[in-house]
Amino acid sequence: MKKMSVEDRLALNKFVVDEGQPHITVDESKLDGKTLRALLTACPAGLYTLSAEGKLVFEYAGCLECGTCRVLCASCLGAMSWNYPRPTKGVFYRYG
Repeated sequence: MKKMSVEDRLALNKFVVDEGQPHITVDESKLDGKTLRALLTACPAGLYTLSAEGKLVFEYAGCLECGTCRVLCASCLGAMSWNYPRPTKGVFYRYG
């Protein structure tokens, strides 16, 4: 049996996006530089990136709901609103 990579395993998950009602919102103006850099590197799904203009871009549709970003933003009051998605929405793990 071939050993699966992390990317292969993540591709097996099912994502049901709650269009128009994101479970995470980020206010970049309330983030400090250290927290911003941490978000860019720590998200296991790689959902935090910088635009060509250097602005934070976040795509909640592929969120693994691990809470890493929530923990990282705990010291930046008001920078993030994080809730679990509504029932039947979000990620459904199909492998391990």
